[in-house]
Amino acid sequence: MPKAEETILEVDLKALKHNLNHLKSRIPKETKFLAVVKAFAYGSDACEIANYLEELNVDYFAVAYTNEGVQLREAGITKPILVLHPQTVSFTTLVEHQLEPNLYSPKILKEFIEVASSLNYKNYPVHVKFNTGLNRLGFAEHQVSYLAETLNSTSVIHLKSIFSHLAASEDLNEREFTLNQINLFKHIAETLSEAIGFKPMMHICNTSGILNYPEAHFDMVRSGIGLYGYGNSEKENKNFKPIGALKTVISQIHNIEPGESVGYNRAFTSETPVRTATLPLGHADGIGRQYGNGKGYVVINGQKAHIVGNVCMDMIMVNITGIDCKEGDEAIVFDAVTTAEDFAETANTISYELLTSVSQRVKRVFLK
Repeated sequence: MPKAEETILEVDLKALKHNLNHLKSRIPKETKFLAVVKAFAYGSDACEIANYLEELNVDYFAVAYTNEGVQLREAGITKPILVLHPQTVSFTTLVEHQLEPNLYSPKILKEFIEVASSLNYKNYPVHVKFNTGLNRLGFAEHQVSYLAETLNSTSVIHLKSIFSHLAASEDLNEREFTLNQINLFKHIAETLSEAIGFKPMMHICNTSGILNYPEAHFDMVRSGIGLYGYGNSEKENKNFKPIGALKTVISQIHNIEPGESVGYNRAFTSETPVRTATLPLGHADGIGRQYGNGKGYVVINGQKAHIVGNVCMDMIMVNITGIDCKEGDEAIVFDAVTTAEDFAETANTISYELLTSVSQRVKRVFLK
């Protein structure tokens, strides 16, 4: 691959295909696959990623908010798109673009039926989420009867799926809790299906659920982080290929004398002669302030260069003492070797946060 000449995020579509194939190899052939492309496809570019995944024939997409789904439709995506957290104000836009809402509460259910009815829709496809332990969004078990009565009394909407979300599927120490979630979900789905006279699709597994709970694959599974190259465990990470590589270049090199400081608030003062490199990316690009002062590092010519002082809005300074490098050389923030997970751990956070923080002003380069 050519060396970076500016700050870029390389996105390896071959790695994406590898990850999809691995995940699909872990589920039954008849189980549908939903690709989660919310948050700009975890920082990768949702439209590019979704178009490629549609070529690979995934069954469904999911986004968090309506505007994300609209962008996919405008980019030519034709597969069904589930909006996981729709807001009332966007319902008209949602139906205009044939997006499918998650109706997670009595209020949202009632208001969506009213909007869809005012637009003369019949059997509009919707999904219903149940809260089985994450306590974030979803109907409670005791609301099954209310939900069934509402669904049976209207022809405006049609229930395509019942789903829930696992709270700790990556943590095998929480296996009992997860199995209780799965069993509660099965009971709810069976009760609701009997009450409405048909069986909608069922899905509860996220990436770690796919890998750790094959008994819960049901009719469809959902994957986000797995598609982007992370299996949420050291064992499973070996089966995935991170698709993103954040790269930049050395803009300028400084020789810092003892007693001199570097960066805002003089957060670093040198006790010995130090050589630093200034790189053109900062907290406006996704490298948060928490990474400064020795937390976080880049790789320059195969060696670690730790961040010096506070992260600036558009720049970071790194310690290159003892590293053979020059202005214009490439610096790797994360890639398939030194991963986003590795970088994130230096500041006690997770790959999800780092990946989704990469600013859209960073140029995306797609490797096909």
